[in-house]
Amino acid sequence: MAGKHSRTRIFSSPAGIVATAAVGVALAVGGTVGAVQLASGSDQPGQVALDLTPTTAASSLTPSSPAVTPSVSASPSVAPSPSATRSQQAASRGKERTASPKPKPTVKKTTAAAKVLESGSCGASFYSDGQLTANGESFNPDALTAAHKTLPFNTKVRVINPANGKSVTVRINDRGPFIDGRCLDLSRAAFASIASVDVGALTVRYEVLG
Repeated sequence: MAGKHSRTRIFSSPAGIVATAAVGVALAVGGTVGAVQLASGSDQPGQVALDLTPTTAASSLTPSSPAVTPSVSASPSVAPSPSATRSQQAASRGKERTASPKPKPTVKKTTAAAKVLESGSCGASFYSDGQLTANGESFNPDALTAAHKTLPFNTKVRVINPANGKSVTVRINDRGPFIDGRCLDLSRAAFASIASVDVGALTVRYEVLG
């Protein structure tokens, strides 16, 4: 610990007084207190005496340890943003557009017109009773079938009513009719498709189909 020292300086001019005041301010900022004594009773007029004896021990001037500043945590790393890539759709926009193919029209399958092997006119009637047909089938009055004297079984015959233009195609599965002037005996359903069953019999045109 340093001891006290006493110094007394005498300034004989106004400039010296100003310098003395500046030294006092510097000592106050540095943490020391100086006692300024103005010696008004000095031997020479206009002279000022200053007592610069420090009142604080040198050991007390030791600067305090600096406060510990909180550590700053490292900022989280920023992940790089993914680079933008053009999608296949965007890339395709730059290509020349081609016209979309037009749908092909649906082709309807048409059956070839049956070939007419024989045609003529005769009387036709109908029947609705029976157990078995001549080819051994069970008779069905609601089926489009007919009886003929000589045509082979399963032959297709188109029967046309010339009075109204209606027609029906029947399959031969029986024999008959055995009445003069008639060549076809239609099932009840076949006869009803071209004329009223109340008529009972009528003249028709027929076409044997191949």
